[in-house]
Amino acid sequence: MERIWLKEYAPGVPADIRFDEYPSVGALFEACAARFGPRDAYLCMGRSMTFAELDERSARFGAWLQSMGLAQGARVAIMLPNVLQYPVAVFGALRAGFIVVNTNPQYTPRELEHQLTDSGAEAIVILENFAATLQAVIARTAVRLVVLAAIGDLLGPRGPLVNFVVRHVKRMVPPFRLPTAVRFNAALRACPAASLRRPALSHDDVAFLQYTGGTTGVAKGAMLTHKNILANLEQVRAWMEPSLRPSERALRIMTPLPMYHIFSLTSNCLVFMKMGGCNILIPNPRDIAGFVRILGSVRWHVMTGVNTLFNALMASPEFASLDFSGVLTVVAGGMALQESVARRWQELTGKPLCEGYGMTETSPVVCANPLEHPRLGTVGLPLPSTDISIRNEAGQEVGPGQRGELWVRGPQVMKGYWKRPDETMNIMQEDGFLATGDIAVIDAQGYVKIVDRKKDMISVSGFKVFPNEVEDVVAQLPGVAEVAAIGVPDEHSGEAVELFIVRRDPALTEAAVRAHCEKYLTGYKRPRRIVFRSELPKSNVGKILRRALRDEVVAGQAAA
Repeated sequence: MERIWLKEYAPGVPADIRFDEYPSVGALFEACAARFGPRDAYLCMGRSMTFAELDERSARFGAWLQSMGLAQGARVAIMLPNVLQYPVAVFGALRAGFIVVNTNPQYTPRELEHQLTDSGAEAIVILENFAATLQAVIARTAVRLVVLAAIGDLLGPRGPLVNFVVRHVKRMVPPFRLPTAVRFNAALRACPAASLRRPALSHDDVAFLQYTGGTTGVAKGAMLTHKNILANLEQVRAWMEPSLRPSERALRIMTPLPMYHIFSLTSNCLVFMKMGGCNILIPNPRDIAGFVRILGSVRWHVMTGVNTLFNALMASPEFASLDFSGVLTVVAGGMALQESVARRWQELTGKPLCEGYGMTETSPVVCANPLEHPRLGTVGLPLPSTDISIRNEAGQEVGPGQRGELWVRGPQVMKGYWKRPDETMNIMQEDGFLATGDIAVIDAQGYVKIVDRKKDMISVSGFKVFPNEVEDVVAQLPGVAEVAAIGVPDEHSGEAVELFIVRRDPALTEAAVRAHCEKYLTGYKRPRRIVFRSELPKSNVGKILRRALRDEVVAGQAAA
């Protein structure tokens, strides 16, 4: 497809980017640390860590990993929330020539065992609160080196409030027994920074095994190379920098999404590293009251998040009283942004909510809205050096205004799935395009709208129903806090729409929802059944899991 979107780029955004300045992510980090040494790189629980401190600590940690006999390319799992130990462990492992396997701390033993055995991880850095999960599976994995982090590591002298939080979290640590584990701070003390050996790395070497697909099947490790990460980092930086002008200020980035998630990893941990920004880490964004207090206690410029997080923030009475005058941009990704949420955010804060689009397999960003003038209801324009194509079911390209599967090509597209050539062949095309599985439409200016996931699409008597459309309509009702639409088996129509709602207003009735749907949705798109619930199942970053709802309904039908 011709790059019709280039004419819509903001001034200063190039059509293509270069990413050959550094051979690896570790080399880029070292250049940033040398440039921004005295600046704060991270702030967590009242304690800051400068680029220079992160440089020394990560070098110490990388050197210690090397001293323990790990070979170049060994997989190191990092199972940490947003705490200061995370960037130390990640940059230490990368600088030492290892592959980082980002691991969700909320994993069950079954999920953790799958990821550790599939990746072949030989080492793991884990917060002690989750050590009992590791203890249950470690004997069946290749892990031989365990580094135990505690919430208070790296915080130094602490005030009364932080001391209270640390003691509270410590009391929540379940019993575990990992007798050969090494404490995080002890590992840092064991080796001097100067002993780090810098291996020869190329753009084709894998930097991260980023697991994906857990909500739609067996989780697969996307092999993200140093080239993939460096390219996407540069694409996003080139897109944002003209609007943010980091040379004029030291940017402060609110980071509530866990950095082990690919969206936060690239957009927060890496992009703003190159801009010399400071990430303000939120270890537990589900504590909305605590998060709002932090938002009001520091002056921040940028925040990234997901639809459900923004929705939850606006439901807090204290949020509306915050000062948003210093905010430059707020970016939504990770899941579809509902227009009703974006409009309320604009009304409440006076700042636009800019939606983007990506996937783990693309490192992750593919499209983004212009920061100063986002187009509501779209995920924006393809990034520099990115080609997209909209394909019909026969694999033929369709033009603007026509729906089809979104295909992506660019330097950010993954190398493939770890040890799964068959799965790789399913989505990687011979011409370099990756078939995303998302249904999209592009307009005449090049703005992309994601209609839905191909696998989530509902077929009612042969008519296609897109859950996003139904959810967007229902979310416009003031009494709706959260909503999910799924397709369930139906003997008459093949599938039918079932709707799950979390009420903001307890007085909201099924009759009111049905009347609203009758007004805005044609007959086959209207829900057959409406279920009110106190909460909806979500992923670790707050993405509503339609699959979990569908499995629950199907299991209930089978039991009946």
